Amino acid sequence: MRVPVKAGPRVVTATFLKKTDALAESVRKPFARPHGEGDFLLYQPHIGTVTISGPFNPSPAQDTPSRRRIFVCQPASAGEEAACARRIISTLARRAYRRPVTDADVQSLLTFYNDGRLKRGFDGGVERAVQAVFVSPSFLYRVERDPGQARPGSAYRVSDIELASRLSFFLWSSIPDDELLDVASQGQLKDPSVLDRQVRRMLKDPRSEALASNFAAQWLRLRNVSGALPDDVIFPNFTDNLRQEFVKETELFFQSIVQEDRSVMDLLTADYTFVNERLAKHYRIQNVYGSDFRRVMLPDENRRGLLGQASVLTATSYSDRTSPVGRGKWILENVLGTPPPPPPPNVPALQDNGLNGKILSMRERMTAHRANPVCATCHSRMDPLGFALDNFDAVGRWRSRSESGQQIDASGAMPDGSKFNGPAELRKQLVRNPEQFVTVVAEKLLIYALGRGIEYYDASAVRSAVRAAATSDYKFATLVAGLAKSAPFQMRETSQPAASSGRPAAR
Repeated sequence: MRVPVKAGPRVVTATFLKKTDALAESVRKPFARPHGEGDFLLYQPHIGTVTISGPFNPSPAQDTPSRRRIFVCQPASAGEEAACARRIISTLARRAYRRPVTDADVQSLLTFYNDGRLKRGFDGGVERAVQAVFVSPSFLYRVERDPGQARPGSAYRVSDIELASRLSFFLWSSIPDDELLDVASQGQLKDPSVLDRQVRRMLKDPRSEALASNFAAQWLRLRNVSGALPDDVIFPNFTDNLRQEFVKETELFFQSIVQEDRSVMDLLTADYTFVNERLAKHYRIQNVYGSDFRRVMLPDENRRGLLGQASVLTATSYSDRTSPVGRGKWILENVLGTPPPPPPPNVPALQDNGLNGKILSMRERMTAHRANPVCATCHSRMDPLGFALDNFDAVGRWRSRSESGQQIDASGAMPDGSKFNGPAELRKQLVRNPEQFVTVVAEKLLIYALGRGIEYYDASAVRSAVRAAATSDYKFATLVAGLAKSAPFQMRETSQPAASSGRPAAR
């Protein structure tokens, strides 16, 4: 069929007009066992492929959001084209290069405009100039130039323009907007009060969704959820749609913390989440209908915060069972900031059965594993934390019995001897020292912002940001502003001179 479509981005989907219970609502994966075996696809109606081609008989250029952003003026006559082209090119180049443009920048781009205009008119000239902008190193690379007077290996503060780019890519994963560029061009961005206002404005902007999705995916390892393959025999109701909804819940949850400027501690304690009908059924939450996500309250304390979300629980499980070790390790790394060392080589596998073929519970198997002194030190820290979440199965559903049919024992103790039983009591133990968790979040944010690991000399910057955030009950914007004002974020080391090879230079 042919469908008339107006210019601009479009989402194309295909489905059957009449739904049938015979079809599972999931993305087809031919090499996945439940979707590639038997008569499931052979005798049931299904969509094999969808091919989109075109456009056919396209109309001339139309008004679209992207065109409006580029064509900031329209010449009324041929005599106005040159001035309008200069305005279009200088405006676009300023945004794309993330700095004020010089006459040399504009003249270089006008050369491409003039070439295109001779062949295809005004629009063709602008198109050629836009192409030149998007292949320019000033667009493709974030350029930070060393001051001319700086000594090799010395530290210096980056310029306001460079700081604006650092900030926008940190919070938006995109280029600075006009307001941020204007402030930076006026040399005001290094003023702590101005920087604080810009951080808060940018976090409330919808573009901060990029921070929620990209940072959360990196810190919480949400990308691992896409690779998780729960056993279809044990979890027949698990689908790719549900997998995507696990991730979306966590992204929306993190986004609410960012844009509502909530306390960082709400990541562990929030009494709400975001679900649609399918995810609500998975969590046994009543009275939620439809595919749209909405905010719901969580009366069950066990489900609150990140530790009750299926994305985290699935990413830290095996395909056929939970992993108390994986979940405990995740808590040590991402909540307590005390990651265990790598396991020693040649660690023996867990024992499946005890004497006389008795089926062992996971706790009994881990107890036997800890009998090995090489394993005991780390597992004594990880296992109790992981077992506290064992009421959640490998896809995050609540349960009272394990895979082997035995009653779940979710009790344990912290390293200081404080006891807990289940997710809710574990959470209370984890938030007793809020500074510890906020420090972990601050370190992860700084790693994300800088694109490098944390070093010993970054510790004072992290401590200062956490202490500043403590005055506002650890509000997210205050923590981010503290990191944006820190030396690691605002300083840069000059390049070292290349080492001499001891050989004469080639002529």
